[in-house]
Amino acid sequence: MNPSLATAQPAAASLSRALVVLLAFCCGAIVANIYYAQPIVGLIAPDLGLSTEHASLIVSLTQLGYALGLLLLVPLADLLENRRLMVGTAVLACVSLLLAGTSSSGQGQLFLGYALLIGFSSVSVQMLIPLAAHLAPEQQRGRVVGNIMGGLLLGILLARPLSSLVADHFGWRAVFIGAAGVMLAIILLLVLTLPQRRPEHKASYAGLMLSLLTLLRRYPLLRQRSFYQALMFAAFSLYWTAVPMALAGEHGLSQSQIAVFALVGAVGAVAAPMAGRLADAGHARAGSLLALLLAPAALLLGLTVPGYSVIGLGLTGVLLDFAVQMNMVIGQREVYALDPASRGRLNAVYMTSIFLGGALGSAVASALFSQFGWQGVALVGAGLPSVALVVFLLKARRG
Repeated sequence: MNPSLATAQPAAASLSRALVVLLAFCCGAIVANIYYAQPIVGLIAPDLGLSTEHASLIVSLTQLGYALGLLLLVPLADLLENRRLMVGTAVLACVSLLLAGTSSSGQGQLFLGYALLIGFSSVSVQMLIPLAAHLAPEQQRGRVVGNIMGGLLLGILLARPLSSLVADHFGWRAVFIGAAGVMLAIILLLVLTLPQRRPEHKASYAGLMLSLLTLLRRYPLLRQRSFYQALMFAAFSLYWTAVPMALAGEHGLSQSQIAVFALVGAVGAVAAPMAGRLADAGHARAGSLLALLLAPAALLLGLTVPGYSVIGLGLTGVLLDFAVQMNMVIGQREVYALDPASRGRLNAVYMTSIFLGGALGSAVASALFSQFGWQGVALVGAGLPSVALVVFLLKARRG
C-alpha cells in the first residue's frame, strides 16, 4: 500500500468494506467519551466533593474541551500525517479517561481538568471522517461517510444508556476505566489497519488557523450548512438533556428504565446511510428539506397528550434523531466537496459550529424544563430547526 495517500484515486482503492466498518466502530467508540458523564453526574459530583452548582461543569467542560479540540487539533489533519496524529490524540484520550476513573474522593477540581482533557482528546473522530472521505471513490463518498456517521450517532446514543447501566452495577469509575480500555483497543486497531495519509498542504500552523476564517468567507455553502446543523443539533441536545428529567420526574422511570428508553433513539441511526445514498444520487436538497420539516414536527408532537406519553416521547426521539442525522450527513458531503485539500479544516469549522449549537441546547434544557415544563422544551426545540427551515427555503427560492 502506498504510504502517501495524497490523491483521491489511489486512496480510493484502499477503502475496503471492512475498513469502513472499522472506522464506523472507532468513530462511535471515541465520540461516546464525551457523553458518558451526562447521565451519571449525580453520582460523580457528591463522591468527588463537587457541589450541585458545580456538577454541571463536568458536562460543560467536556463539551468545551471538545470544541477546543475541534478548533485547535482537527485542522492539523491538513498539515500532519493523519494516522500519527489520530493515534496521538487517542493515546491522550486513553490516559485522560484512566485518570478520571482512578480519581479519589475529594478530587473534584482535578476531575474537572480531566473532563476538559477527555473532550479535547476525543476529536480524533473528526479526523477519521475526512480521511474516509478522502479514501472513498467520488461516486461512493456520500454512502461511505453516511455509514461512518451512522457509527458515530450510535456511539452518541448508546453512550448514555451504557454509562447508566455500568454505573448502576459497578460504580461510576468503572465507566471511565472501561472507556480507557476501549480506547487502548482502538489505538491498536488504528496502528495496525489505518493507511497513512500525508497532506499536500504546506502552510504553518498559524497560517492554517487563519485559513479557517478564509474558508468561512470564501464558501457561503459552508456558512449555510454550519448554521442549519448548529440549530438542528441544538434541538437534539435540548431534547436528550431534558427528556431524562421528564421521564424520571413526571413518568416515574428509574435510571435503568431511562437507559432502555435511550436505546430507542438508536433507531434513528438508520438515517445516516440513507442520507448518504440520497446525496450520492443528487437529492441533497430534497433530503435536507425532509429533515428540516421532520425535526420541528417531531418536537411539536410532545404538545399533545399522546405525544407526552413515554411512547410518544420515544417516537419524538426516533424522528428527531433521524432528521438530525440525515441533515448532518448531507451537509457534511456537500462541505467536503468544496475543497478536497482542505477537508480537515472544513470539517473543523462545520463540526465546531454544530457542537456550539449542541452546547447551547444542553445549557438551556434544565432551566426551560423547570420553568415551563415539557411544553417549553417542545416549543423552543421546534423553533430552532424551524429557523433553519425558513433560511433554507429563502436560499432555495433565490436559487
